[in-house]
Amino acid sequence: MPITITPHPDGAVLAVRVQPGARKNAALGGRGGSLKVAVTAPPEGGRANAAVLELLRDWLGVRRSEVELVAGHTSRNKQFLVRGRTADDLAALVAAKLGR
Repeated sequence: MPITITPHPDGAVLAVRVQPGARKNAALGGRGGSLKVAVTAPPEGGRANAAVLELLRDWLGVRRSEVELVAGHTSRNKQFLVRGRTADDLAALVAAKLGR
């Protein structure tokens, strides 16, 4: 199942499934229509959300201001807005990063 990426007026929204409290920070691939991401940070106090933001910025090679959590603040299933990218551009970038 492909990773869900939807158009947004400011860019594209990427569906992410988060595994907090993991051994290492990593993008693990697609699972159930979402990009599965593992972070070492615990889910308390928004620390896992901050770790996922940082991981996505580094992994996608974008600036800090270009990635924002827009939905799922307290859920493992989250939506991240990537500004300045079309849905097709972001899908190609994610596919290239995952080696597809």
